[in-house]
Amino acid sequence: MSRIGKKPVAIPSGVTANIDNGTLSVKGPKGTLTMGMSDLVTYSVDDGSIAVQPVNQSKAARSHWGMQRTLVSNLIEGVTEGFSKVLEIKGVGYRAQAQGKKLKLQLGFSHDVDIDVPEGIEIKTPDNTTVEISGIDKQKVGQLAAEIRRWRKPEPYKGKGIKYRGEYIFRKEGKKK
Repeated sequence: MSRIGKKPVAIPSGVTANIDNGTLSVKGPKGTLTMGMSDLVTYSVDDGSIAVQPVNQSKAARSHWGMQRTLVSNLIEGVTEGFSKVLEIKGVGYRAQAQGKKLKLQLGFSHDVDIDVPEGIEIKTPDNTTVEISGIDKQKVGQLAAEIRRWRKPEPYKGKGIKYRGEYIFRKEGKKK
């Protein structure tokens, strides 16, 4: 039994949810999100909540149950509050600058790295070593943050690179004399 799947997802005021042709659409103050529904679970929109139940007691249906409930919860949270990730850049000469729908990174390569920002995602650079990524779709926000981080992962000797805010980088000692 899924402990997470048992709990219905509460729909706050100002948010509407509809099930239509195998898609669940949620509309709220920040926008509209849709999700394809799995055949292994059933979705029901009751007054003020969305319940997710497995179709049968097969292993596949039970394994999809909790994940689908979490995806529904992410839709509700995205249209009400949104999601954000903050990246910090550390290193001599490493900097970032948001230019409209592009992010320009200087990461010690012989060229600048230009990253296109997908539709529905907003990027801010409050200073040249901080990148704030925000949007209503949790998957898109996390994917863009991972793609930016992939250009220079933090290295364990000096801690140079791009890391998430709050991430701890285990530092190695180096050579001893």
